[in-house]
Amino acid sequence: MLYFQLHKENSIPLYEQLYIGIKNAISKQQLAVGARLPSKRELADFFSISQTTVELAYAQLLAEGFIMSKPRVGYFVEEIDELPFIVPVNAEINSMAEEKPTYAIDFSSAQIDENSFPFTIWRKYAKDVLDTPFKHLLQTGERQGELALRSEIANYLHQSRGIKCTPEQIVIGSGTEQLLPMILKLFDDHAKLALENPGYSPIHRDQLKQRAIPVPIDTDGLIIEELQKTAANLVYVTPSHQFPTGAVLSANRRTQLLKWAAQAPNRYIIEDDYDSEFRYTGKPIPALQGLDQNERVIYLSTFTKSLMPSLRVAFFVLPPALLKRYQTDFTYYSATVPRFEQHILARFMKDGHFSKHLNRMRKIYRKKHDKLIEIFSSQFPEVHISGDAAGTHLLISVPHHQNEQQLHDIALKQGIHIAPLSNYTLTANPYRERVFLLGFGNIPLTLLESYIQQLMACWGIHKKK
Repeated sequence: MLYFQLHKENSIPLYEQLYIGIKNAISKQQLAVGARLPSKRELADFFSISQTTVELAYAQLLAEGFIMSKPRVGYFVEEIDELPFIVPVNAEINSMAEEKPTYAIDFSSAQIDENSFPFTIWRKYAKDVLDTPFKHLLQTGERQGELALRSEIANYLHQSRGIKCTPEQIVIGSGTEQLLPMILKLFDDHAKLALENPGYSPIHRDQLKQRAIPVPIDTDGLIIEELQKTAANLVYVTPSHQFPTGAVLSANRRTQLLKWAAQAPNRYIIEDDYDSEFRYTGKPIPALQGLDQNERVIYLSTFTKSLMPSLRVAFFVLPPALLKRYQTDFTYYSATVPRFEQHILARFMKDGHFSKHLNRMRKIYRKKHDKLIEIFSSQFPEVHISGDAAGTHLLISVPHHQNEQQLHDIALKQGIHIAPLSNYTLTANPYRERVFLLGFGNIPLTLLESYIQQLMACWGIHKKK
């Protein structure tokens, strides 16, 4: 007989208690495979319950395959295969590796000013979109992204960056890390991609392997003479604000680069318009795409810095010839950004809030930028500053006898995170100086001076008296 009890005062129904008891007995092999179970009448009498209760429990066990029924004979225990249990190797290490590190002071160049985000306005649009009139957004949307958002992006690009495009030329995706591989798939596997060195690539250099060709830069940006020596037919550039050095591609080199693209068929420039919204000296730098007369520029941008990194909305603008190729080769692709988020952003832009937010952030970042320049020039004049014309980071060259990695480790022991420039080189570090990216996006203006003093102190660089 079965060795468990049913508790009639329990909130769990009696049939469920009976089902659980028999299932556990089978799982623990207290009931042998092939053993005959008591009849419904026998079990009802034993537990003083109705036969209906027993019938419900047996029906559930039958449905789950724990028992089998032989007509006019009875119920019998089925053989249940045991699931193998494998102890995960390095489970603790893997769990720890996923944790995002935290720092007392973080000079990351990827962060934005959290306290200045227009939460109230964004919440209003999110609430509006998550309402019944927008129930159609539950269905699959347009493959290249929502037309409403693509239209707003096209208008913004025309007004702010001088870019000539229609909404039909725009493809929306969740980050440049996803979009650049898509662009590369428009070309054959033998296509060579030139990359700025040092520079940023959304695809890890190990994945690019033989396709990547590093091309050096200087204070005027990518050195076109060096590009011309390569076998590249694609080049990935950040001309308006080179990452990470902050160099601006000079007018002469812009012309040279566009000529390079026009000199051979299937040559294209991938223009990543990184940090173009935040410029502190002179007029905004026009986008290459707007200057291009031969439709050889693929324009790429994101809302990471202008709004928030977590939004994960990026886009590219294809020239007409490549658009036809894209529409043929990417029939399987569906926009990876949720439709609700696309419409929230579209309405935010349409009503002018995006432009207002950008104007406000320019003022906030300019104050931080100017404060940093003043701190270094007055207190630490031996530290050389560069790349400070735009963006939310600048480069600092530190006079020191220790190398970049040693200085990085010294700061890290003090809870300070700051990235060395060598992190972004595709070849051996060509820089003899100790150069670091000092991001100020999410550092409060009132704490900038204290944080810089702590960083300099840990490196043994003393404040000017």
